[in-house]
Amino acid sequence: MTGGRTDGPMDERRNDKPVAEGHMPVTPARDGPLPGDDITALDAISLSRAIHGRKVSCREVMAAYLARIHRLNPRFNALVNLVPDDVALAQAARCDAELTGPGGRHRGRWGSRGWLHGFPQAIKDTAHAKGLPTTQGSPLLADAVATQDSVYVERMKASGAIVVGKTNMPELGLGSHTYNRLFGRTPNAWDTTVSAGGSSGGAAVALAQHLLPVADGSDFMGSLRNPAGWNHVFGLRPSAGRVPAWPKPDLYVSQLGTDGPMGRTVRDLAALLSTQAGHDRRVPLALASEPSSYVPTTKEATLRGVRIAWLGDLDGHLAVEPGIVPLCEAALARMGAAGAQVEPLGARAALGTSLAALWDAWLVWRRALVAPNVALLLAGAPDARAHIKPEALWEHDQAAALDFNTFMRASQVRSAFHNHLATNVFTRFHLLALPVAQVWPFDLQWDWPKSVAGRAMDTYHRWMEATIYATFAGAPAISVPAGFHPAHGRWPMGLQLIGAPLADKAVLRAAAAYESLIGDMLARRPPMA
Repeated sequence: MTGGRTDGPMDERRNDKPVAEGHMPVTPARDGPLPGDDITALDAISLSRAIHGRKVSCREVMAAYLARIHRLNPRFNALVNLVPDDVALAQAARCDAELTGPGGRHRGRWGSRGWLHGFPQAIKDTAHAKGLPTTQGSPLLADAVATQDSVYVERMKASGAIVVGKTNMPELGLGSHTYNRLFGRTPNAWDTTVSAGGSSGGAAVALAQHLLPVADGSDFMGSLRNPAGWNHVFGLRPSAGRVPAWPKPDLYVSQLGTDGPMGRTVRDLAALLSTQAGHDRRVPLALASEPSSYVPTTKEATLRGVRIAWLGDLDGHLAVEPGIVPLCEAALARMGAAGAQVEPLGARAALGTSLAALWDAWLVWRRALVAPNVALLLAGAPDARAHIKPEALWEHDQAAALDFNTFMRASQVRSAFHNHLATNVFTRFHLLALPVAQVWPFDLQWDWPKSVAGRAMDTYHRWMEATIYATFAGAPAISVPAGFHPAHGRWPMGLQLIGAPLADKAVLRAAAAYESLIGDMLARRPPMA
């Protein structure tokens, strides 16, 4: 790897050292090529070491992943707008040339760009990758070709990633179910008759089916956490401001959504976060300081003495399908056996206010942030309404009567909630735990579940209510695999571990410790993977 680099003239970041043990060496020796399936079976950090140790070439890596994509993606529809194979392979060949270089040494432009050197990467279709459309799953944006990279995409490219396409998502990112009229539906990696979740559903399925070594996504209402939980991988919503979002029209108010990483291991996820995170002058609320790496060392990965508040179904407030709460409690029992102190905590003590008031404040914030994006599409064509999903139009139309005083009252509810967590909860507990979803993966052909555990859902996203608390607090939250449906053994479920704002490293340390306890569970692979 190269040493101190920056990802652009306005970037004030620390050196890129996402792997805790340090930089991977570039050596000329290799023992012969790895078979394609062996290449795609490697975790991301091991793949990086294989590339940098010259055990496998970047072109071989790209060829192996492209072969797998062509074999499986027609079934899973996880990747869209793929670049031509010859373009991706030519970029991989250039990465090989950079590693070997004159005399095999790093001189000038020769050498590794970073730990992602030669990795095939598909970007969630909410983000910009220069030269590819940013469609957000909308027919109205089918030809909206990006002229610049989003800042985290820019950083991943600078670290060596080769963008081969985009990952599928729900139209405009709304609803945790990946379907749209432009590309169609993305089924679950474990059972193609049920939902993959969303909105980073294509990313999670591509990761679970080994179409990508790591994946990126974004999270507004669980969009990194829910699909990770439903596809048996890890997904992290970072602290607000950890991964700066640019370009976007508003840089001050739109802080409920954040970009972030997914991985098949916690270390892979943390390594990607290390690349994505860091201050950028163009983003006024971006966090100013970063650790040198988010990757937990073996010594750091411990649950001993970690205090976890288990919120369950919030004293019955959340409608939760049978089997989910016991599965999450079994995962917490494993943590308790490893030294964690797990304590059930009532909803009022945990959240400090009326849950109905929190939900109402959430509805105000969400429609205030979603409506302007829908308005832009409506202004673009006289028949635009016919090409926008009903849920997006509902958000837009509900916002028409929204006034500033109502928004500020909702902001005050959110502020009081944040202050309660900071002064009354995270002073007693290191982590909060909640199910990552209130339902098991549902029928692929549904738009959203109309009822959960016998309760009617009054909005298209009420069944995702468990995800709003980390978002509203600006807190880091990781989805870790909790297990599988007791009867339908191919339906995964995840558990949320929520840390105090800015405590991303502590969340990752706990997740890595838990990961070491569930080797039996993680050894399971989805069909075809």
